[in-house]
Amino acid sequence: MIVSIFNDVIGPVMRGPSSSHCAAALRIGRLARELMDGDFNDVLVEFDRAGSLPTTHDTQGSDMGLFGGLLGWDAADERLPTSAQALREAGVGVCIETVDAGDPHPNTYRLTLKSDKETRSLRAISTGGGSIEVIDLDGFAISMTGDCCETLVWADGPVEGILARLKDFEADEILVHESGDRRLVEIKAATFIGDELPEELCIKRLSPVLPVMSRKAIAVPFGSCAEMLEHDAGRGTPLWRLAVDYEMARGGLTEDEVIAQMAGIVRIVRRSIAEGIAGTEYNDRILGHQSGRFDEMMHSGALLDGGALNRIVLYVTALMEVKSSMGVIVAAPTAGACAALPGAVVAMAEAMGLDEEAMAKALLAAGLIGVFITTRWTFAAEVGGCQAEGGSASSMAAAALVTLAGGSLQQAVAAASMALQNLIGLVCDPVANRVEVPCLGKNVVAASNALSCANMALAGFDPVIPLDEVIDTARRVGNQMPRELRCTNLGGLSTTPTAKVLEEKLSARRSGCGGCGQ
Repeated sequence: MIVSIFNDVIGPVMRGPSSSHCAAALRIGRLARELMDGDFNDVLVEFDRAGSLPTTHDTQGSDMGLFGGLLGWDAADERLPTSAQALREAGVGVCIETVDAGDPHPNTYRLTLKSDKETRSLRAISTGGGSIEVIDLDGFAISMTGDCCETLVWADGPVEGILARLKDFEADEILVHESGDRRLVEIKAATFIGDELPEELCIKRLSPVLPVMSRKAIAVPFGSCAEMLEHDAGRGTPLWRLAVDYEMARGGLTEDEVIAQMAGIVRIVRRSIAEGIAGTEYNDRILGHQSGRFDEMMHSGALLDGGALNRIVLYVTALMEVKSSMGVIVAAPTAGACAALPGAVVAMAEAMGLDEEAMAKALLAAGLIGVFITTRWTFAAEVGGCQAEGGSASSMAAAALVTLAGGSLQQAVAAASMALQNLIGLVCDPVANRVEVPCLGKNVVAASNALSCANMALAGFDPVIPLDEVIDTARRVGNQMPRELRCTNLGGLSTTPTAKVLEEKLSARRSGCGGCGQ
């Protein structure tokens, strides 16, 4: 899979505490729904005992997202907090079990869906930031990421006749999967198969769940920071311009379309910031509304003089409060780290008197740094700890701030490298299984680190270690990090006495309102 800025780095637009839990689970649920043609009455969900989901699926949004997806809802649907109740009212029975499956990936979903007519199974992983991969379908090993129209055809014998009927169809890829005597023909394309195949065959059509479609023979100009610098060949092309070139090649978009799509994201972020400062309410969270008081004190001069940094802190905390109240946010690159990058960019751009197009270009520059990170590694804290989320966000934000300042390509890359270096080893340990504490502070730290590294890069500080090597190092550190420190609720601040008391209180409160969170 070739990474897209909009598919894998800046986005999705969503509700919920965690993109790798809620948004990814929702996308998996939507594909599972279409696998059953929307007709099913029983769902078995299995999580591997050694993975991250047995201890987090309820409180970090996996259930909410999965149920919303099974209902066919969008990731920003305001009904998501009530998805469990809505699924029950739709007559669907759900059983969630913990099993010893030995799944290599900690975010693995095993689904078995039944109707009066058929039973289907699906195994999928959440790879970070809302991205997914379906890796097994009815026992067939596949790779489906949700970025194209998937037509699936089951056969009990030879498939030559099916393939012959498809010879004139414009497909990106036609794959034949085998499992014993069974065959599964998978057709990836920009459209679904129509009347090319007789309807008496078992045919399923799964719609894309990502905003930027894949297509045949995609070729991007570079996939790593080193390749990008070689491609630039010393011309000093702005990082945002290279990001536009990359996404045009990846998505088949025009320059205007790329910038317009990011400008739309900027407007969503700015609305969410205003909502957060005005005040948010939600029952199932640890922290209440705090950013409003910070705003009052900042404007009255009662805070220490932090310059634009105070505005950054305000915007970051406001976005985190919106996330924790199930408001609309943009995973950038994840929901747990949704505030550091956009909060820093919008706050600094406003302080500098820059417009939304400048903000969009800064986010595009950040998005390209994110492409390099997720191509080599991951955004999933369950895989790499919070260095994969907050560290990545800080690295991306540092490059974005240099872009706002009109810095050079080399300076933007230097800032990104220094920012990630500073946060290598950061663990993921949300208190009471809510992505609030210490996540709020870590987003503020990530944004503050980004500002410091941006200014250091602009002043000519030497990052010493190239960005690609820093990313590879973070990946190695993530592999060395104990499972308990990778978003499992089994280590770090999650296991303090206060955290356990809070978890019990929130669990009791949640039970009292039927899990609605309101």
